[in-house]
Amino acid sequence: MRVVVQRVGSSKVIVDNNIVGSIQKGLNVLLGIEKNDTVEDVSYLKDKILNLRIFEDENGKMNKSLLEVNGELLVVSQFTLYGDCRKGRRPNFMEALSGKEAESLYNEFVNQCSQVLGKVETGIFGADMKVLIENDGPVTLLIDSKKVF
Repeated sequence: MRVVVQRVGSSKVIVDNNIVGSIQKGLNVLLGIEKNDTVEDVSYLKDKILNLRIFEDENGKMNKSLLEVNGELLVVSQFTLYGDCRKGRRPNFMEALSGKEAESLYNEFVNQCSQVLGKVETGIFGADMKVLIENDGPVTLLIDSKKVF
């Protein structure tokens, strides 16, 4: 699994001109799922993301996690995170998991996060979405459950 994590002042997802998910201070997570991903990848990323110390403490240092600041989480499916652009000009998405298997792991990630965190919002899996992100910092991190970067 691969994620783009952005610390946000607010973020929302719009589908067909309707807001389907919206948060205030917290993290916007774009989640890509790869063919070999399992529930272990889900658990690893859930723990990593919820405990990342990327929120400022009273001294202005990034020392607090999403849990410590009572932040909110917005999770958006993003298969294009597995777009391979090394050859040619069109991304190759052959490593991205699609369909019911990807949706199942996406839902597992959301469910695991919801069990720990107060507010978890989502987009709509597979939908054409508009994602509005008010990046705070900006702070943007890339995390891969296989630790390839």
